[in-house]
Amino acid sequence: MVRKIVTAGLLAGMFTLAACNTVAGAGKDVSSVGHATTKAADQSK
Repeated sequence: MVRKIVTAGLLAGMFTLAACNTVAGAGKDVSSVGHATTKAADQSK
């Protein structure tokens, strides 16, 4: 029983870490698009 609980906890932790990395990567991508848009808008003035 304890082994099942530990296994479930480890799996949940792995999925949580994977999700955090994915969200962080997506945030960086959105940020870079925002910076590029701002740069393009400033150049077109």
